[in-house]
Amino acid sequence: MMANTSNQQNLRVAADWWVRLRDAKAGEQTTQQWLAWIDEDAAHLDAFERVTDLAARLGALDDVSHATLMAEFAPAVVSRRWWPLGAAAAAVLLVAGGMLGWSMLGQSSEPQLYTSEIGAQTDVTLEDGSRVALGGATRLTTRFSRSHREVDLAEGEAYFEVVHNASRPFVVHAGKLRIEDIGTAFDVRRTGDHVTISMAEGRVRIEDSASGQGRSLEAVAGQAVSYDPSRSALSMATTDPAQAAAWRHARLEFDNEPLSVVVANINRYRTHPVRIADAGLQSMTFTGTVKTNAIDDWLQALPQVLPLTVSEIGGQTVLSDTRGRHGAG
Repeated sequence: MMANTSNQQNLRVAADWWVRLRDAKAGEQTTQQWLAWIDEDAAHLDAFERVTDLAARLGALDDVSHATLMAEFAPAVVSRRWWPLGAAAAAVLLVAGGMLGWSMLGQSSEPQLYTSEIGAQTDVTLEDGSRVALGGATRLTTRFSRSHREVDLAEGEAYFEVVHNASRPFVVHAGKLRIEDIGTAFDVRRTGDHVTISMAEGRVRIEDSASGQGRSLEAVAGQAVSYDPSRSALSMATTDPAQAAAWRHARLEFDNEPLSVVVANINRYRTHPVRIADAGLQSMTFTGTVKTNAIDDWLQALPQVLPLTVSEIGGQTVLSDTRGRHGAG
């Protein structure tokens, strides 16, 4: 069953590549991205050849019923020897009835769930060829159709390298935010309804869907956008594009963020959780870097930065307020 699901996904991705390669606007970058996908797995090449063959038959034999043609294509086929890039591109460009090939392979796909464990990083390739890197304890769901690509980031952090397709918008939903790709690589971190978007390249459009006022802004490489649910506000700051996904290199970056957000993200990389015992600490802000392979060292040094103590209680690391104003735990 898993092998069949994988084959179906490969066919969907191959069909998407087939359509994009036929686009008059497709350039060298599209070709390079396609080649990178082909090189990932021999099954990708086989799927692309099957889609190309199917499209050629659809164009040449338009009087053949879809049911008969698909019945012929259902069995696995032996992969043929790959032809040179120029011949493949020429064959694709000469095929008639292009969009039929995609519709024959299915107008939409079932939702796909992707998750990662605490302290783990997981790289996935989506149905359209876009790449996503999942940080620790992350969960996201994709829902793709012929006209839309929707991703729901339920929790955690993910770095997206999107294969841009203006006719199929790529949208990430994170809490109350809607983030639409406009040819982009970007990072999204969700902590409850706190959301931070860091731009590595390209541009995204960010909308606050909860405001009811249609508030939106665009962010480009070198910018980071944060959403604070307590103020229902979007704020923008400058950042180093190279640091957009520093967590991929074992560094969690925080810029004037509530301690509650900092701790929640640290716990995605620590099986021994940290707990804030006093409500007064929740809104204290922290700016700095926490190395995921040295979280204990950071905890030991934290009392030198903030008025708190660090102790071990009941299998948890507990942060307690030392200012004498203890709130509910």
